[in-house]
Parts: sequence; C-alpha cells; structure tokens
Amino acid sequence: MLFKQQAWLRQKLLVLGSLAVGSLLYLVARVGSLDRLQPICPIEGRFSGARSQAEFPLRALQFKRGLLHEFRKSNNASKEQVRLHDLVQQLPKAIIIGVRKGGTRALLEMLNLHPAVVKASQEIHFFDNDENYAKGIEWYRKKMPFSYPQQITIEKSPAYFITEEVPERIYKMNSSIKLLIIVREPTTRAISDYTQVLEGKERKNKTYYKFEKLAIDPNTCEVNTKYKAVRTSIYTKHLERWLKYFPIEQFHIVDGDRLITEPLPELQLVEKFLNLPPRISQYNLYFNATRGFYCLRFNIIFNKCLAGSKGRIHPEVDPSVITKLRKFFHPFNQKFYQITGRTLNWP
Repeated sequence: MLFKQQAWLRQKLLVLGSLAVGSLLYLVARVGSLDRLQPICPIEGRFSGARSQAEFPLRALQFKRGLLHEFRKSNNASKEQVRLHDLVQQLPKAIIIGVRKGGTRALLEMLNLHPAVVKASQEIHFFDNDENYAKGIEWYRKKMPFSYPQQITIEKSPAYFITEEVPERIYKMNSSIKLLIIVREPTTRAISDYTQVLEGKERKNKTYYKFEKLAIDPNTCEVNTKYKAVRTSIYTKHLERWLKYFPIEQFHIVDGDRLITEPLPELQLVEKFLNLPPRISQYNLYFNATRGFYCLRFNIIFNKCLAGSKGRIHPEVDPSVITKLRKFFHPFNQKFYQITGRTLNWP
C-alpha cells in the first residue's frame, strides 16, 4: 500500500513539474528573450494614451506586440478584437525619408526590434505620389499597421528625400514630426543605385550602359549631374529644401556605412533621438558570416535576416571615375557635415 502511494506521489510530482516547465517556456516565448527578463523602465515622455506612461511598462508593450504579431499572422482579426485590445492605426510619429540605397530597409527592420516601435511593412509612397496623396490623409492612416496608443509607428519611403513636394506635404500633416535620413558614402551609394537598376535590366534580358558612361558626361568628361544616381548623392542640395520647413533639430542623420559594420551604436543614437528608453542590445544583433551582414534576434525563437537582394556585389568601376566622383562630391559633403553637425568618415 505504501509503495503504491509513493508511486502515485512521484507520478503526480512529475506531471506538476512538466506543467511548470511548459508554462515557463511559454512565458519566455511570449514575453521575450531570457536576457530581457529584468525590471523594465516605463516609456518616458514620448507617447500619449489612455494609460499613463508610468502604468505601461515596456514589458507590457512587448507582450502586446506578440498579440499584434498573432493578429497579423492570422489576418482575420475582427473589429471586436481590435476594439477590445485598444488597437489603433496611428499616423507615423517618425518617418525614414531617405536615402535610396542608403540602408532604409535595414534601419526600419532594426528599429522594429524595439518593443515600443511598430513599422509599416511596405513603402506607402503617399507624399511623393500625386495619385496616392489625392486620396487623403485617412487613406494614409489606414495604410499604417495596427498598434497600441503608447507605441510609435514608423514608415519609410526613400523617394521622399528627393521629391520636391514632399517636405511641404509632410509639414502640413505634422510640423513636429521626427525625420530620419540614412546616408552612405556618396560614390558607393551611386554605384549601389546603379547595381540595383542593372540587376533589374538583366532580369528582363535588357542591355544597360556601364556605370562610367552614365556618371561621366562623354562630351565634357565631367561628372554628369543629370544622372539620377549622382544627383541623389548630392545630399546637401536635397536637405536644404527640407530646411525651408523643418529645423535641423527634427532631423537625425544615420551613418549607413557604420550601420552595416557596427549597427548597435547607430541604433542607440536613434533611440535617443526618438526619446525611446534604451532597449536594443547586442543580443538582438548577430553577425551572419554566410550573408556577410548582421541579422536580427527578437527572442530565443524568432530571428530574421534581410532579403537576399540586399548586399549585391557591385561591378568593377574605373578607379579614375571613382576618384573624379569623390572629388566632385567633396565640397557638398563638407557642407552637409556643417549643416547637420555630424562629420562622417568619407574620402
């Protein structure tokens, strides 16, 4: 009899132990990584909502973000579910406005590591597209992801930076919005721009000029400023148009070259600019030797690398053309440093 009771007790303890371990693993998966299980500071002075910020810690946002992921995954959230969970579609409080081939997608995905940030997955092209802009601000709002009032929505459309009408249009929506510009060394960016177009042409079995023929005017042997890839890299010319509407304090310059090789310091600067409590850590970023880039770790279960189209191999370019382009960009770069207050390590 005693033996049976002991056997029954051991079996009971085994079941209870299994339930406890299962519950612990479930909580870890839903709340976040093990190294994040620590006291979390509340969000400070940035977001408004029904609950006070002191009552809404980051861990709560992180847990609720898991619910958001489930809604997006199931793609069938009812209006009642949306209402019960206080979900809203907010206009962005920050926009990555450019530049093309500067690392806008990488920046957006990395900022999405922060539990208080929700990203628009697609480029909206609202402010740079007349047809979309004519649909109105509510159309734009409905293109935003569902989020909680205490979270910050961010979108990115790199064409915004170079499109003349965009600064005024964004100003009319929100004159105090935060604007992020990610830049790379201008000649490298221009070649990257060319490489993306070249790949598209080759995919359609079309021929395309060599970079040298497009970047250098054959008649004058000078840099061809009519070539869009060159024109986009004259950052100061575009920035001056934005400064007619926004003070420089509303812009943050991200070093796209450094984001590739050493992303965490750049992301920490952006957290500070957006008044977010520091939350992205080295744990969230791991180097993938096969890809040659940093990938993202959200928790012990979910990792993500950027699309395979990122990091295309650039064609070889005549060194004399590279030298000519760098000499051309140099005075514009110096002015860019002066205006923004950030000096970048460009030749």
